Amino acid sequence: MKTILQPIPFEATHPGEVLKDELDARKIIQKDFAVEIGMHKTMLNEIIKGKRPVTADLAILLERTLGISAEYWLRFQSQYELDLARIKEKNIQKVVNIDIWKIIKEYVPVNYFRKLGYLADELTTDIAKIKEVYNINNVDDLVGLSAKQKFSLFRKSDKLKISEKNVLAWNVVAKYKAAKQEVNAFNPEKLPDLIQELQTIFFQNKDAVTQVATKLNQYGIKFILVPKLEQTPIDGYTFWSGDNPTIALTLRHNRIDNFAFTIMHEIGHIDLHLKGNKEQEFFDLSSKNSHLEYIEKEADEYAKDHLIPQSVWSIINNQSDFSDAKVLKFSKENKINPAIIRGRISHENKQYAITTSIDKKLW
Repeated sequence: MKTILQPIPFEATHPGEVLKDELDARKIIQKDFAVEIGMHKTMLNEIIKGKRPVTADLAILLERTLGISAEYWLRFQSQYELDLARIKEKNIQKVVNIDIWKIIKEYVPVNYFRKLGYLADELTTDIAKIKEVYNINNVDDLVGLSAKQKFSLFRKSDKLKISEKNVLAWNVVAKYKAAKQEVNAFNPEKLPDLIQELQTIFFQNKDAVTQVATKLNQYGIKFILVPKLEQTPIDGYTFWSGDNPTIALTLRHNRIDNFAFTIMHEIGHIDLHLKGNKEQEFFDLSSKNSHLEYIEKEADEYAKDHLIPQSVWSIINNQSDFSDAKVLKFSKENKINPAIIRGRISHENKQYAITTSIDKKLW
């Protein structure tokens, strides 16, 4: 049987209020009416003020004197009592929700979720949404999730101030958005074809983010962009969502070389580390001091070799001329974005302050 939800009034209306309106409309003085129905005027006044209920005996008297059915008065009294009970229950739930929300604010960056449009500024709805996004049943689960927050493999800098609360929020948003995304089936044997097509996208650098997202989806890899969150310097996050590997990023830098390297680094994790292990995930918070550094180095080398093949890099790196003109020449000959070449030259030779006119902008 379907449950019918009854609207809960702001306050309950006692039938005494209706009785007062009826007497006023008929210009009947309360004292005279009390005499007419054989009731003490004080008792009648208490009924009108809602301090006493309308009983069955009184309902019959009102029917006889005013011509309004006894059933009407009893239904009104019954509705009044139900409304009182529902209002009481609602107020109790309000107090409970306030207490729950206090705990949520300790473990969840609620302003971030508000900016994402997930919250409606109504506690019952907002609590339900937080439970949905965090995939929990109650606040105890939230506390436990925060306490046990561990990422299988992650890269974290000791120099950066990182909020564990915000990192967890970023993580759950990525998984929440990924769960709602549908893409093609993933076939790891197709990764070389995907990488070749991504190289063309990076080289052309025209609406690269959108094109990369479309291309990854075509090859069965979910791609999630998670809005920036304070004290959460995230480069990338790779994990399984259902039967599809997923790459989640925050675009912290407007640079095509940074974007291309991060994408290829995460594909490296998929190709080298995730294909045979759906429980594994990689969460990168910076570029140095990684836990299990060899895993990250493998993904770094993968990215380097697939963005600039070793045979091409050997030729580039053996040159003494690293001018923009030379970089542009190599770029045109090998169909590699010049910003990617310039970025690797700077990194390999530690020439971070080198002046260049090469456009590195992603958007």
